[in-house]
Amino acid sequence: MHFRDRHEAGRLLGKALADLGTAQDVVVLGIPRGGVVVAHEVATALSAPLDVYITRKIGAPFNSELAIGAVASDGTLVLDDDLVARVGASADYVEAETERQRREIERRIQAYRGTSSTLQLKDRTVILVDDGVATGATVLASVRAIKQQEPKELIVAIPVGPADTIHVLEQEADRVVCLHTPEVFWAVGAFYEIFDQTSDEEVVRLLREHQS
Repeated sequence: MHFRDRHEAGRLLGKALADLGTAQDVVVLGIPRGGVVVAHEVATALSAPLDVYITRKIGAPFNSELAIGAVASDGTLVLDDDLVARVGASADYVEAETERQRREIERRIQAYRGTSSTLQLKDRTVILVDDGVATGATVLASVRAIKQQEPKELIVAIPVGPADTIHVLEQEADRVVCLHTPEVFWAVGAFYEIFDQTSDEEVVRLLREHQS
């Protein structure tokens, strides 16, 4: 299964979540940047408010694309201890990289939200959306942080991810909706025909569209 782009993936997720369309307490959170495009389509399908949930991966030394963990906007840190040991990431490296990503989270919150306040998640049905997962570290950190805000239900919605990662997320979230769990998984972008970079400007535009 391949998706044309993030918009198509989001529309298909919206259909898969159609049972929530009548609920009044749904809020959709997109993980920037690409996840916000998918989340925009989900929020549109469900007539639900949209916000960002900013979590940044902690990249391995000499390979920033390999996530050895992730940090959420409230400071929740999730580390893959086996991977940290395997790539030889020192405690000093992890601490410095975590701090660097926390600063980037603050920058993005200002850029995306400006003076707008965050949506309240307590006692609401929260749908957390990304454009796909590989190791799942970013989504896992987000899930653990959001749970501390006591939502009524926390649903993870993603177009594609490997079965073992989905299984881990199912242990943490109330429900996981994943459209495609390929037997052979190498990268999220491989399952999209168009997987271009999402700009900060597009994220801001989509958020404003829902605010208006």
